[in-house]
Amino acid sequence: MNLAADPVASGLAVLAGYLFGSLSFAVIVSRLMGLADPRSYGSGNPGATNVLRSGNRIAAVLTLALDALKGYVPVLLVLIFGPRWGLNAVDAAFVGLAAFVGHLWPVFFRFQGGKGVATAAGVLMAVNPLLGVATLCSWALIAAFTRYSSLAAIVAAVFAPFYQALIWGIEPAWGAILVMSVLLVWRHKGNIEKLIAGTESKLGQKAAPHAIPPVPAPDHGHGARHSHKHRKH
Repeated sequence: MNLAADPVASGLAVLAGYLFGSLSFAVIVSRLMGLADPRSYGSGNPGATNVLRSGNRIAAVLTLALDALKGYVPVLLVLIFGPRWGLNAVDAAFVGLAAFVGHLWPVFFRFQGGKGVATAAGVLMAVNPLLGVATLCSWALIAAFTRYSSLAAIVAAVFAPFYQALIWGIEPAWGAILVMSVLLVWRHKGNIEKLIAGTESKLGQKAAPHAIPPVPAPDHGHGARHSHKHRKH
């Protein structure tokens, strides 16, 4: 990070990034739209791809957009308002990394987070828009040919730090990008095993009907009163 910056300002910015990243929008959107918790079906991952397996495309698109924004917005805010507190682009990159870590291990959701693909894309788009576009193009190319979102994410994550190093050079912010890429690949270790075994779900494939638990209806005590009446008879 930027050693010349106010350490208090740097620490607060990183903490704010982590807390913002801890908002699990897959769970929040699903609850607001009356859907089952995405951690309870499919891959169990609270992310846009798993929400799509519920069959609700609107919920999946909202999750994707919000997860990307929670990586993009903290970085952008530091880039715009950070200089008055001595924060620079390096600090912004590490704030983005903190938001990404918050997505992986969200404090508000018992540290049960997603894999961070959309959030990482948002961070890259804010840190270096051209790098973000190049990485997204890599993801889209692999996803289009294989229909495996996980494989596309792994390949894009591997390429991102190499793009940065080869085209723009190795700079302090590169460290944040490298750590983010390593964590993203590590979070996909289960998907790598499924890809090798040939059991990985393809993009847009719905979860099996029995795998999506029904959303429980609110219990207002009618059943208890009904059974009580029967006991009287």
